Amino acid sequence: MYCPAGDFYIDPSRPVACAVITHGHGDHMRAGMGCYHLSETTMPILEWRLGTQPCVCHAYGEPFRLGAATVSLHPAGHVLGSAQVRIEVDGQVWVASGDYKRQPDPTCVPFEPVRCDTFITECTFGLPVYRWPDTPSVVAEIAAWRDECGAQGEAAILYCYALGKAQRVLAELLALGETAPVWLHGAVDNGVQVYRGAGIPMIETQRVADEARGADFAGRLIIAPPSAAGSSWLRRFRRAQQGFASGWMQLRGNRRRGNYDRGFVLSDHADWPALLQTVRQSGAQRVIATHGNTDALVRTLNEDGLNATTFALLRGEED
Repeated sequence: MYCPAGDFYIDPSRPVACAVITHGHGDHMRAGMGCYHLSETTMPILEWRLGTQPCVCHAYGEPFRLGAATVSLHPAGHVLGSAQVRIEVDGQVWVASGDYKRQPDPTCVPFEPVRCDTFITECTFGLPVYRWPDTPSVVAEIAAWRDECGAQGEAAILYCYALGKAQRVLAELLALGETAPVWLHGAVDNGVQVYRGAGIPMIETQRVADEARGADFAGRLIIAPPSAAGSSWLRRFRRAQQGFASGWMQLRGNRRRGNYDRGFVLSDHADWPALLQTVRQSGAQRVIATHGNTDALVRTLNEDGLNATTFALLRGEED
């Protein structure tokens, strides 16, 4: 996404002179930019993932100028530091949502509705089937699954994304009053230490790599990135069940295809009702849907009287 008035890109996929970054996931924050504009709490994530880079950090809601555009970053509730990008040029306001969610999350600032004329919304889960259950209930299911595994002499290996999802599970376990430490794959532990450095309270954790080879992990919850599934790292565990925490687990077929013993519906994106709610709260009369199941959302918004389309259709019109 390019803003001509400000001569900057939002989450560019290739090196550019000026990039405004919504959050620290690898498909949104890449190496090689001439200058990164991002939220203050995204800075340690950038340093963890990309090392020292030329950056300008901004507090939420703080306006700054890029060319003829006035820009500000606002909480997106996706992961630590995640932001929506508000752009004002000649009295017209556009907001690019980045990735966002509306459920409470103790690890990041809640989503803030921002009024605008044009709203660019992600819709990763833009189908009516996607409706998220209560998060504490899902995390209680994870704790119960760990105990079930322990009764059978098995470890409980939970695959979570290393930035955002894993830390959210650890914070929710603490909120539930759980006391047993959680064991972490090294890639997850690195992200957890970044969150601890930012002052986010989470349950006690230990690294799997610090335990002796041949140790018995029965009855322990182990959090690993999805990339660890099927890897040689799993040989550390004598017997284990494997689960996955993701919004994709809403569909049982996804769990079967992933060969997981358990699926837990836990997403850091907005579900269908939250997408509709957010568009309404923006006050936008024009909506551009991107990144996900766009067709159903665009059709529903058009039926409600809004001017909704996708970037693909806009490019087609220009061609």
